[in-house]
Amino acid sequence: MEVPRAATTGPGTVSWAQTMPILDRRISAATSLAVRVEYSSTDRDNNPTVVTGGLFVPAGQAPQGGWPIIGFGHATVGVLSECGPTLDSSLRGAADLVYVLLAQGYAVAVSDYQGLGTPGDAEPTHPYLDATTEGHNIIDSVRAMRQMSPSNTSDKWAGFGVSQGGQAAWASNVLAASYGKGLDLVGSVAISPPADISKLSDKAWSSNLTKDQYGLYQWLLLALKHENPDLDLDSYRRGSATTNWNALSQCAARYSQERQQAADALTDADLRPDSTTSREQLEQLLRERGLPEGLPTAPILVMYGGKDTLIDADWTTAVIGANCSAGANLVVSFQPDRGHADVDPGIAISWLEQRMQGSRTPSGCTNI
Repeated sequence: MEVPRAATTGPGTVSWAQTMPILDRRISAATSLAVRVEYSSTDRDNNPTVVTGGLFVPAGQAPQGGWPIIGFGHATVGVLSECGPTLDSSLRGAADLVYVLLAQGYAVAVSDYQGLGTPGDAEPTHPYLDATTEGHNIIDSVRAMRQMSPSNTSDKWAGFGVSQGGQAAWASNVLAASYGKGLDLVGSVAISPPADISKLSDKAWSSNLTKDQYGLYQWLLLALKHENPDLDLDSYRRGSATTNWNALSQCAARYSQERQQAADALTDADLRPDSTTSREQLEQLLRERGLPEGLPTAPILVMYGGKDTLIDADWTTAVIGANCSAGANLVVSFQPDRGHADVDPGIAISWLEQRMQGSRTPSGCTNI
């Protein structure tokens, strides 16, 4: 389909757009525009990249000033190029939330993130849990939305994400002041965010990874090897991890049973670093993927559970504490009896609406 001329040629510029004939019916019925696009962005080192994503504009008459935009961060889907949400009719599980946001009157930009959504590469192409790259991708998806629907959307936007997407939403907020100029960020919602994953190396070294963390750890190793060719994977894997490496690396539904069987066969010994040097190297690589330095540009609602077995709650608590001590504006919803995937997001929509309406949050950090 025809792509409107961009006002600039910088990050967020759309290079092609196509309709999405195979899409969740609720989203199709609720939108005046539903397109899959390729747009420009940048990686952690500010190298130019191209990223795919989906842009969804509500049906009906836009409000004065245009529909406000949600830069939506999806949860973990894998690290291979075929894993992108916009290649799947359900957006790989994100369709429910996207539909809810559309129904609330938001245009929704869903980035696949760098390296996802372009099938054909046999090697991992996604810099998994690299917060800065994800943050750039989210901000540039909002720019892409503005190019594709300039008269029906607003410069006003908010970030919203769950799990990996929570990390992306948080990172895009921190980066917005420097990287997101020309857009008006009002706030972000980060649910179960992996705000600091560097402690995974210690857990692997002490044979204390949870079963839920096995898959996350393996996909991280897969991505790190692609980005660091000199990294010796055999310093971090052995036994069934080595034997079943290919099965563990898959994301497509046709491999789900095989991957689950391979994951069930893993033990702590299969994923333990072989030396303190290897452990320290991994910790450094993981630390580099963390949230970008600096305070959030706008308020962030952070929601997480005390029984999270994927992202340890104390990791998130520590990042929140450091941010609050530095003067960040965070609203924290800690739900002690919830896990990673069952945090109650009930207050998020009303909180977003208040931000869009210009209501101020108290300065500093607030627990709700």
